[in-house]
Amino acid sequence: METSQSREPWNKGKLIGQKPPLKLKDIWAIRIHLQLGKRIRDLAMFNLAIDSKLRGCDLVTLRVRDVAHGNQMLSRAIIVQRKTQRPVQFE
Repeated sequence: METSQSREPWNKGKLIGQKPPLKLKDIWAIRIHLQLGKRIRDLAMFNLAIDSKLRGCDLVTLRVRDVAHGNQMLSRAIIVQRKTQRPVQFE
């Protein structure tokens, strides 16, 4: 039972592996889009992601108490990365 059909790979023509970093104009385009849409929470999460360079899994597990003490925001915070178990300090 031979098949004469050749199967095309699922990832043919697609980018695989590490993606290129966002360009500065792309970052500002996303920020403006979120501002115009009045999506304040998403804008805050996006800005924190860009500024802290945390992985997504570490970013979504952040709590307010991780970056604030009482009514004041901390100037620096330290988060232990889930993947590497290493502390990451960010401002």
